[in-house]
Amino acid sequence: MTARDVIRHPEVLRWFWITSHGIRLKAIVNIIMGLTIVGMDFFLIWTTKMCIDIATGQSNHSLVIACCIMVAIGIVNIGLAFSRRWVGALLGLKSQNLMQLRTFSRLMHSVWNGKESHHSGDVMNRLIRDANEITGVITDTLPMAICTLVRLSGAFVFLYNFDSALACLLMVVAPGFVALSRFYIRRMRTLTREIRDTDSKIQSILQESIQHRMVIKTLEQTDGMVEQLADVQAQLRSQVRHRTLFSSIGTLIVNFGFSAGYLVTFIWGVYRLKAGEISYGTMLAFIQLVGQIQGPFREITRFVPIIISALTAAERLQELEEAPLEEDGDPILFPHGAGIRFSNVSFRYEDGHRNVLNNFSHDFMPGSTTAVLGETGAGKTTLIRMILALLSPDQGSVEIYDNNNSAPCSPLTRCNLVYVPQGNTLLSGTIRDNLLLGNPEASEEDMIEAIHMACADFVLRQPTGLDTPCGEGGAGLSEGQAQRIAIARALLRRGNIILLDEATSALDPETEQNLINNISLLAKTQKRTVLFITHRPAIVDYCSNILKIDRKA
Repeated sequence: MTARDVIRHPEVLRWFWITSHGIRLKAIVNIIMGLTIVGMDFFLIWTTKMCIDIATGQSNHSLVIACCIMVAIGIVNIGLAFSRRWVGALLGLKSQNLMQLRTFSRLMHSVWNGKESHHSGDVMNRLIRDANEITGVITDTLPMAICTLVRLSGAFVFLYNFDSALACLLMVVAPGFVALSRFYIRRMRTLTREIRDTDSKIQSILQESIQHRMVIKTLEQTDGMVEQLADVQAQLRSQVRHRTLFSSIGTLIVNFGFSAGYLVTFIWGVYRLKAGEISYGTMLAFIQLVGQIQGPFREITRFVPIIISALTAAERLQELEEAPLEEDGDPILFPHGAGIRFSNVSFRYEDGHRNVLNNFSHDFMPGSTTAVLGETGAGKTTLIRMILALLSPDQGSVEIYDNNNSAPCSPLTRCNLVYVPQGNTLLSGTIRDNLLLGNPEASEEDMIEAIHMACADFVLRQPTGLDTPCGEGGAGLSEGQAQRIAIARALLRRGNIILLDEATSALDPETEQNLINNISLLAKTQKRTVLFITHRPAIVDYCSNILKIDRKA
């Protein structure tokens, strides 16, 4: 993507503008300080020329005043350099945090389509590295680029006033520079995208390997995973070498042009000085102004890879934002019990070859307890996900209702649901932290009551009780203990519909029976609707209804 491509695609500029919300202050401050420094540099060039002309007798101004002005400029520049560092330290981290928070919030509020399109390691790479790169471009690189262009324009104007022929001669290189930059940018963008994708692949391997280290060990594939990582790292090194070589060749060409420009200026100035057409001060100003012209060109060559990398990062973050946002609004609460009604529902996953549900209808009546049975792949978990509004039917409808009202299942109706998914779903932290995810306002008594209900009294026998730490994925707890804590967490929610997806699969028969007794009693006394997704015969005996779903061919 070239600069012209960006201009032709206003959505890219619009995305950058929206993304910069909250971090524009640092960008504006950096621009103001940068322009002030540019002005001070030009003022210093003029003052230096004046001092030399005074010293050589070609000017009758006060040398003391001229020297005092130079000292004042130096003090101002020192103050500006300190202020820029202060602004960077004060606002830099805040800007990065705002960028990550915006992208993370957008991702968490987007619609879940049943299958993540990006690996979690790749998503982490985008949220951290890509977000930081875009922040750096908005708050630092773009302000510096603006100041660089102002410096280039100002240097040309200064030099043109001193010697119009020399100024025009030095700017002849500009059209060639622009022409080469188009090819350079296009190629660098491709190379950068390849490197960024490979870097994400490395992070994905690292994350999955650490997360599933026990499985890898038991399968005796430790060396295989190490070799796989080494192979991808070798691929990354090769890509980086290729990009570095390409970038170095481009830099070499630019440096050759800069050296030629400096040589032309020096020879031009020497001849004019010998001919008495310019003063020593003007000769020195020539040399300084050439630096002020060539410096911006050098800066532009440095900015190009950074901006290309940021454009690539923007594309990658925009991909995360492609999923539409979930419906937002006030929760739709059914406080006195509710049921779930499926009417002629059909559904197929995006990459599926068959309907998981086909013209499915069923009424889970308020206060009922239903065991949902069926072989693997029959659609039991899909049914739960539709109730949770994580998936929407291709045809038909799913609604929650009571004696007076009804509403389609949506994110706004989740407040009525108590959900325990399959597997270990605990987060790192303490048991208290995990329980409060179910209800951040739960009291100590509420949590203890939920623990009793979930047959998780072992928590209270721990030396630190609710503040017992658990590692990532419930490390330090058995599968059965983690499952019971997850049930207690769900029961802290006040919803009237309880969804348990194989929630007792890791429990021994006695604990399972006690837990089912507690949930059945809760359902009867509080008129809650309960759905058990299960293969366990013991659960079926406690249910008033049985729904068997057959797998569609």
